[in-house]
Amino acid sequence: MAYIELNNDLPGIRGLMAYRPETEKALNALAETLLRDDDNTLTRGERELIGAYVSYLNDCFFCQNVHGALAGHYLDCNIDEIDAIKKDFYSADLSSKMKSLLAIAASVQKGGKNVTEGQITAARNTGATDKEIHDAVLIAAAFCMFNRYVDGLGTWAPPDRQFYVNRAPQRAEEGYQSSVYK
Repeated sequence: MAYIELNNDLPGIRGLMAYRPETEKALNALAETLLRDDDNTLTRGERELIGAYVSYLNDCFFCQNVHGALAGHYLDCNIDEIDAIKKDFYSADLSSKMKSLLAIAASVQKGGKNVTEGQITAARNTGATDKEIHDAVLIAAAFCMFNRYVDGLGTWAPPDRQFYVNRAPQRAEEGYQSSVYK
């Protein structure tokens, strides 16, 4: 049960958005741009993976499972493979560019000033563009906010991880701009 009365039984951020629909539009627009915009050289799966990884580092069960399931959907892998990436992305079958962006995201999760010029140079050396670096930082920062919003108000999350896997195709199809209440 959430710390405040939400007047709905929706899980995670969905319940919070139903409680304050005036903030839903802006938050969903941000998520839509960061995670789904087609004018991006990072795939939707890669961007969802960054969000899932930061949510994992923040120990936000709801967000890491929603976005981990979406990353798995887009990257054509299962939730166990996503878990393995979150636990040790350096050993995962990811491009060196993606590994460098996840390292930057991990630094952002600790605090923006933890990102180093060396990490940026390393990312560029793996082929990351300035826009990809920018977006990795902004996705990481946004997910820190989303995670703190979800957990800071004590929202509930379905414990069965299959719930998230089952919803991923629908969310991938509808995106974030559509109503979260469907």
